[in-house]
Amino acid sequence: MTGVCELCPRRCRAVRFGATAHPGWCGAMNAPRVFRWGPHFGEEPPITGERGSGCVFFSRCTMKCLYCQNSPWSWKGAGEDKTIAELTRIFRDLAVVDGVENWNLVSPTPYLPFIREAVKPLFDEGIRLPFVWNSSGYERVETLEEYADLCDWALFDLRYANDKSAVAASAAPGYVAASRAAVKWAWERTGRGKGLIVRILVLPGLADEAIENLAWIATELSSDVAVSIMAQYTPAYKALETPPFDRPVTREEYESVTEAASDFGFENGWIQGYEASDPKLALLGENMGADHGVVK
Repeated sequence: MTGVCELCPRRCRAVRFGATAHPGWCGAMNAPRVFRWGPHFGEEPPITGERGSGCVFFSRCTMKCLYCQNSPWSWKGAGEDKTIAELTRIFRDLAVVDGVENWNLVSPTPYLPFIREAVKPLFDEGIRLPFVWNSSGYERVETLEEYADLCDWALFDLRYANDKSAVAASAAPGYVAASRAAVKWAWERTGRGKGLIVRILVLPGLADEAIENLAWIATELSSDVAVSIMAQYTPAYKALETPPFDRPVTREEYESVTEAASDFGFENGWIQGYEASDPKLALLGENMGADHGVVK
């Protein structure tokens, strides 16, 4: 692999590949870094299935969310660099040993070339599972097109409807246009949404933006889109000292979003109970161990 990196909307053009490689904006280098992998039983029902979703949690991220629950690996880069052969073994073990429903690529964008190379020997052996492209939605359509073979399911977020919020909370310029273009691409690519789930994480002080994104989906795509409305926001990492992200979502904020979903005619998908916002119930990535293991 050679050339500069333009995989995400930042197009930082870091020379990440080859003998003179240096980190991109996200911190990713010229080897796939993996923090954890194993069967995951906490995804949406079509993704989890009966045997669990085979999640591979990649280190580093194209965003820097103040409230990141996965900060040990997304911000700080915890994990181990894997050779292509080692990454192949992870995917093989998930399929053959763990017997999972799919390969769930959690924030895969910085490592897409390596992932494609790693799964090729498995395809040659006749081992293939559906891929779940699991991301913040901060994607380039050109990258999605180039790596469409790694996207049988698109599990994309729509976090913000205002770029000022996206920059302030996630250091993600141009997030609104990029994420909406990614969702639209997935809607059209997966047969008008048969493989698309849009996650709407309600953020404190930004319930109006969640409602705006639901309105965009309903008017620009369809109220048939499967949406997953989530109450599980828990203040973590830098959010603990950054209002309004230092508090949970209020019941009033959350119910304004769920009521809007009903008003817009959404019937496909899932709505978490408000109780999911209880930090005692939330699975914080900050507390998740590395290497292989089941996630419930």
